[in-house]
Amino acid sequence: MKKTILLGAVFLGAFTFAQTAGADRDAHGCIGSAGYTYSQIKKDCVRVFEQKIKLTEVAPKGSSTSMAAVIFSKDMKKAEVFVPDTDGESLILTRLGKGKAWKKDGYVLVPFKKNGYQLKKDNVVIYQ
Repeated sequence: MKKTILLGAVFLGAFTFAQTAGADRDAHGCIGSAGYTYSQIKKDCVRVFEQKIKLTEVAPKGSSTSMAAVIFSKDMKKAEVFVPDTDGESLILTRLGKGKAWKKDGYVLVPFKKNGYQLKKDNVVIYQ
């Protein structure tokens, strides 16, 4: 009898957990609590902190430094930038020609040093 009650409790607990896990899916099915957000370029859920190109905040507003990430389209004409201060929405910057910067709404992404990038907002470097 004790085993039956114990197994029932375990099953009920697992069922309850299954109901709440993934309950925070966004419109694209990405699970925010697991660190996923939707990438417009990849057309899939990604973890921003796992992306190859990461940028560090230049002048942090508090004791912690925030990170940004960049994903490029295959043809390098578009750059998707994930910045914390855009309310979870990524920015799609467009490149107007080879060797040019990616731009949109005051944001500019430019190559920096050997393999890095700088993100500027209104001509001020905010991430690199």
